[in-house]
Amino acid sequence: MAKAPALHLSRAWDIPESEVTLEDVYLNRRKFLEGMGHAGLAVMAGWLLPATARAQTSGRDLITSESLTGGFNNFYEFTPDKARVRQLAKQLPLAGWSIHIKGLVQQPRVVDVADLIRKFDQEERVYRLRCVETWSAVIPWTGFPLRKLIELAQPLSQARFVKFTTFINPNIAPGQKDRFWEPWPYVEGLSLAEAMHDLSFMATGMYGHSLNPQNGAPIRLVVPWKYGFKSIKSIVAMEFTREAPRIFWQDMSPLEYDFEANVVPQVPYARWHQTVETRLGENRTVATLLYNGYADQVASLYK
Repeated sequence: MAKAPALHLSRAWDIPESEVTLEDVYLNRRKFLEGMGHAGLAVMAGWLLPATARAQTSGRDLITSESLTGGFNNFYEFTPDKARVRQLAKQLPLAGWSIHIKGLVQQPRVVDVADLIRKFDQEERVYRLRCVETWSAVIPWTGFPLRKLIELAQPLSQARFVKFTTFINPNIAPGQKDRFWEPWPYVEGLSLAEAMHDLSFMATGMYGHSLNPQNGAPIRLVVPWKYGFKSIKSIVAMEFTREAPRIFWQDMSPLEYDFEANVVPQVPYARWHQTVETRLGENRTVATLLYNGYADQVASLYK
């Protein structure tokens, strides 16, 4: 039986697509999908991605070209050289990718990412991405709310945090071998309240197709009100814990990186002031917004 198309549910942060200036290629793909009617399916690179269009940016935002977001990447597992990540990440084997769910849950389990894509309606969300290095982008993601995976996991009442872990394989990720002193694998975390927030998103695609390896294939976290390093790529495990997990960048530089890592322009990091940002591909800087522009939705989490 064919899967029903995803419902379009209005959200407080939704902006009509007409107010978001889209990259030409992306717009053409949207028209193609809309023309398919109820099929509404993007079948690319072996993934089935039925998507509902939902825009969450403002009129000041332009969709960042995929040629930029696909070629300027932080993925230290492969290399700190942003321009080389795309080539090196091609070695990442994606077939049969699964996520281990463990910790304070009713029943530990292993879930196949392909099964998750089939199980959960795939939504399209346009989010701002703000890197702590003061560059930013606007990206159309495809995926599902993180809370759906948490509900599937059935955490126990003692659970207060979610720990996310990416892969470790120095044989295909030279950064893990060359930078052996770093605390691999990469680990990130959210409070359970943050993880259950409707903005927290598990991305399986971008620009109308499945994720590329350099962007965190086959599944990654996207938390748009936090700095980009919180949006962990290529997730292999989720663990529910009572205490906040120790995250990668806290271990690397505890005086500079904090667990929450919310976008708060008035709080500088040791190497970067955070009041302004430069959009990839745009010869201009823009003021950085509190919580990356999502304050109305998430500020109550921190009162």
